[in-house]
Amino acid sequence: MPKELQLKKADRVEVTTLVDNYTDVFLTSTDKVQRAPLAPDGNVSRGLLADHGFSLLLDVFQDSEHHQILFDTGWVDIPVSFNLETLGISLDNLEAVVLGHGHTDHFGGLITLYKERIIPRKVPLIVHPDAFSQRSIAFPDGRTARLPQLTKTPLNHLGVKIQETKGPLLLASGLTLVTGEIERVTDFEKGFPLGRKFENGEMKPDTMVIDEQAVVLNVKDKGLVILSSCGHAGIINIILYAQKLTRETKVYFVMGGFHLTGPLFEPLIDRTVAEMKKFAPEIVVPTHCTGWKAANKFATEMPDAFVLNSVGTKYLL
Repeated sequence: MPKELQLKKADRVEVTTLVDNYTDVFLTSTDKVQRAPLAPDGNVSRGLLADHGFSLLLDVFQDSEHHQILFDTGWVDIPVSFNLETLGISLDNLEAVVLGHGHTDHFGGLITLYKERIIPRKVPLIVHPDAFSQRSIAFPDGRTARLPQLTKTPLNHLGVKIQETKGPLLLASGLTLVTGEIERVTDFEKGFPLGRKFENGEMKPDTMVIDEQAVVLNVKDKGLVILSSCGHAGIINIILYAQKLTRETKVYFVMGGFHLTGPLFEPLIDRTVAEMKKFAPEIVVPTHCTGWKAANKFATEMPDAFVLNSVGTKYLL
């Protein structure tokens, strides 16, 4: 990593799940995993909303500094704001919104959150320029489906600063790293074979999803905290690239979509789990598009590290 992009170590980090595919009010807390309370103040609260989307809130602490970053905004525009209200969380001190990539299950709630000022409009959006592409899915049976497109017009109308970047970027006074484009070096993680992108007047393959970026932190005396959006780059590629950028080998916490669900990706489960075990993270949290079979494999093969995620769960790192 260039000297000017040296990632500083945080004293502690809190990662709160605002949106994920799963919710369970009966999961129990530990010293590192704080579940949303079912009955705060002696009264059963309203439930939290799950969605086939993803959104994390990061709180980063060093000495007297406290920084807050939002990573992705879910698919449907209701769950993030609903869950924030239910959890009693305000985004008034938010410093940046990071978009993992330009698929609708990660940006679907974005415009509404800015429009309704749940995200203050002064908060910049960090995004790869390819996230604004028109995309579709080409299914193996020949069917195609057009995906909703993220466009700049409504963001510009709302006065949102769009910060486009292809390379690594530091946020939160140097305590948080956005990877930019992720290097692909493994021989088994092949991206997203179904992806297509409209380019130069025609629909072309978009199997690499080059706009995908991860978020990386380094907790003092613990190691790297690595947060994946969907994992189209391959979660092992993401970890390797995080190590390369930070020059830190110790992996402490890995969380996010690992994209191992469905017949195209399930053949990668065994190899992915085997490679993950080599990093020996203390905590592994497969979410969103990882899929039940893969999550179950992580739970079986890495029982001391695996945590079942649920909407409202906060990780105390």
